[in-house]
Amino acid sequence: MTIEQFLFDARSLVTVLSFLSFVGIVWWAYSARRGDDFAVAANLPFADETGGKTSERSAEDKHV
Repeated sequence: MTIEQFLFDARSLVTVLSFLSFVGIVWWAYSARRGDDFAVAANLPFADETGGKTSERSAEDKHV
């Protein structure tokens, strides 16, 4: 086996593994079980901030 043949086989194997990984990730992301998790994550930018950070931030703004 020459080095050129080995490199060709290695490239082919990496291409097939990469494609299978891509298909697996797409299948995982679009599976029905993940829909609720992604719906919650999609609404995170619109969620109200709660906790002490907002009150501290407003207190700092008043000192300016």
